[in-house]
Amino acid sequence: MVSVSRTRVPQGWRTDMSHLDAIEAPALAADTSRTVIWCNSPAEHVLGRPCEQLCGADLVELLADPYHHGPLGEVVGQVLGGSTWAGELPVVVAGGTERRAGLTVTPLRRDADVVGLLLLLEPGSHGRPLESATRAMHDRLTRIARVTAELASVGDMDTLTRTVITRAADAAGATVASLMTLVDEDTFALTGLRGGGEGAASRWATFPLSAHTPAGDSVRSGRPVVLSGRDAIQAAYPDLESAAPGERSLVSLPLAVAGHPLGAIALAFPGRRVFDSSELEYLGLLADTCAQAIERIRAVDAAEDRSRKLTFLADASAKLATSLDYEETLREVAWLGVPAFADWCAISLVEDGDLRTLEVAHTDPDKVALAREVQERYPTPKDATYGTWQVIRSARTELVPEVTDEMLVAATKDEEHLRMLRALGLRSGVSVPLLARGKVLGVITWVSGEHGRRFSQDDLSFVEDLASRAAVAIDNAQLHSETREASVRLQRAILPDELPTVPGWEVAAFYSPSGRTAVGGDFYDVVPLDGVTALFVGDVMGRGVGAAAAMAQMRASLRAYAAIDPRPAAVMHKRDLLFSQLEVAQLVTVLYAVVDAGTGELIMVNAGHPPPVVLRADGSVEQVTTPVSAPFGAEPDTRRELTAWLRAGDTLLLFTDGLIERRDEDIDRGQSRVLDACTALAGADLATGLADLVTEVRDHTREDDVAVLAVRRAAR
Repeated sequence: MVSVSRTRVPQGWRTDMSHLDAIEAPALAADTSRTVIWCNSPAEHVLGRPCEQLCGADLVELLADPYHHGPLGEVVGQVLGGSTWAGELPVVVAGGTERRAGLTVTPLRRDADVVGLLLLLEPGSHGRPLESATRAMHDRLTRIARVTAELASVGDMDTLTRTVITRAADAAGATVASLMTLVDEDTFALTGLRGGGEGAASRWATFPLSAHTPAGDSVRSGRPVVLSGRDAIQAAYPDLESAAPGERSLVSLPLAVAGHPLGAIALAFPGRRVFDSSELEYLGLLADTCAQAIERIRAVDAAEDRSRKLTFLADASAKLATSLDYEETLREVAWLGVPAFADWCAISLVEDGDLRTLEVAHTDPDKVALAREVQERYPTPKDATYGTWQVIRSARTELVPEVTDEMLVAATKDEEHLRMLRALGLRSGVSVPLLARGKVLGVITWVSGEHGRRFSQDDLSFVEDLASRAAVAIDNAQLHSETREASVRLQRAILPDELPTVPGWEVAAFYSPSGRTAVGGDFYDVVPLDGVTALFVGDVMGRGVGAAAAMAQMRASLRAYAAIDPRPAAVMHKRDLLFSQLEVAQLVTVLYAVVDAGTGELIMVNAGHPPPVVLRADGSVEQVTTPVSAPFGAEPDTRRELTAWLRAGDTLLLFTDGLIERRDEDIDRGQSRVLDACTALAGADLATGLADLVTEVRDHTREDDVAVLAVRRAAR
C-alpha cells in the first residue's frame, strides 16, 4: 500500500500532485530553486525524516554531504536546464549514513517550461542491492545502445554533435560532454560542448593534438583514457580545468576509422565513478559508430562541397565573362559565395597605391556596417606583416585556418578595437591576390564565422582559381576601357569635331566605325578655302588603331596639300609622292573633290573609290561616273580629273564602300540601292535625311566602317 504524501506546493504550481503518489521508489520533487516541495513515504523511510522536515529543505544539501555538493548540484542544474540524468552518487540516508545510490532525475514541466524536477532514489541498502545495481547498469547500457543506433543514421554534423553531447551524454550519465574533431594532422577543433566552465568553448575552440590532454592522449594512443575521481584526474592532468567542484570522473574516447584518427569524445561525470567493462565496451561501440558517421558525413559533405564549388565557379565565370562592368560583376560574385561558401566576402582593389573596398558581403547588414566602421576607424597599416597589404606585397595567398582570440588581441590597437573584432565573430579566413600579368589588382578575402567552414589547404585551389578568373576579367575590362578611351581620343583627333559652315551650302556627315575599338579606317572632311571648298572621303583598308593611324596621316596630308593648292590633280600628285617616300603598307581609296562655292563647278579625282551620286533639285538621281584610278599604296597610276556642275538645290553624296557592300552580292546592286534611297535627301533637314538613307541602305548584319558626306547647294 502506498501512503499519501504531504506536500508544500509553491504558488503557481498545480495543487494536485496526487499523480506522483503512484511512484513506489523513494522520490522527491523540487522547484527551480532546488527547494523540496514534495516527497513520498518511501523517501521518508530511506532518508529517516518525515515529509514535513524534508519539504522546504535544499535538495542538494539534504541528500549530499558538503564534499559532494558539487556533483549533485551540477546534476540538478543540468536537469533544471531541461535534460534527464541517471547515474550513481553518494547520498546521505537515514542515520546520517552515506551510501552510493542510483539516481534518476527528470525535469518537471508546465507546458513547455521547466518548473522543477523529480528525483528517484535507488539506494544500494534498499531492497536487493545486487539486483538493483544490475538493473541500473542494464538500463544505462540499453540507453547507450539506443543512442548508438541513432548515430548510425544521422546525416549531418550538427545532428551528430547534438546527439553525442546530449543524448549520448544523458544515456551514459555524464553532465559535461564534448565532441572534438581533427581539422588537420595536429589540430583539434571543438565541434560541440555541453556543460563546462564559463568561456570553455572559446578557450578550447582549437588546441593542438600534441597537447597533454585526455583527448590528445586517447587519440595518440588509440585507447580510451578512463579516470575515476578528482585525485586521479589531477595527478594525470594537473593543468586541466574542472567543470564543477567536488569529485569527478572522466572518460575520453578516441574516434578513428581504419586506424585514421578523426577526433575524440570526452565525457565528465559527477562523483567518483567506477566503470564496468561492459559499460566501457558499449561506450567504445558508441565511439566507433560516431567515427563511422563522421567519416560518412564528411565524404558526403566533400562531394557536395565540390559540387557547390563547381557550380559557384561556373556561375561566377559566366558573370565575369558577360560584362565589362567588372566592379558590378565582382559585387555579384561576392554575394554568390555568401553564405554558401563563407559568411563574409570582402573585395578590395588597388588604386593609385591605396586600397578601395569595393564590396563587403554578409547576410547580416549590422555586421557589414560594423566591418566598414572597423576599416574606417582602424585601417590596417601598409607595413603590416599580415592581412591585405601583405597579400598585395607578396602576391601570395594568406590562409588563417583558425582566428584565435590571441590573434585578435595582438592585432588590435585598443579595447574598443578588440570589442568590435570579437563582435564580428571571425573564425577562419583566406585572402587571395587578384593577380594578372604579374600585377596585383586587388584582394578577395573570404571569412567564416562561428558556425561556418574552417578553411584549409583543400580550399586554396578553388579560391585561387576564382581569383585568377576575376583578375583576368578586371584586366580585360581595364584594357578595354583604356583602349576605348585611346580610340575615342584618336577618333576625335582625326575626324572633324563639327562640320564647317559654308555660305550658300548645307553640309551633313554620317560616320560609324566597326570593331570593338570604336575607331575605324574611313575618314572624311570638309575644308573651306578661298572661294572653293575641298571635300574628300577615304577608306584605309583594315580596321582598328592601325587603320586609324594611317587614316589620320592621310587626312592630315590632304588638308595640308589642299591649303597650298586645292586642285584635285595637284593634291593627289603630292599624295602619290608621299606614299612612295613613306612606303605605307595599307591601301587607301580616296574621292577628292573641289566645289566652287559661287558657281557650283565640281572637279573630282577618284583613287579606287565608289563613284558619288547627285540628287538633282528636280528629283532625278545621277551616278557620277568618274575616271577611277588605282588606290594609294598600289602601283603608280594616272590621276584624271572630272568636272561636273551642282545647280541650285542639287545634293552631292560621297560615301565609302561600307555603305553599299553586302555578302555574296555584286557591288553594283548596292550602288543601285543608294540611287533608289536618295529621295530621303530631299527633305528640309539634310542630316536627318542622310541618317535615314544610311539606315535603309547599309547591311546591318555586317561589320564595316561607314562614312558618308552630303553637300547641298542652296536653292535660289
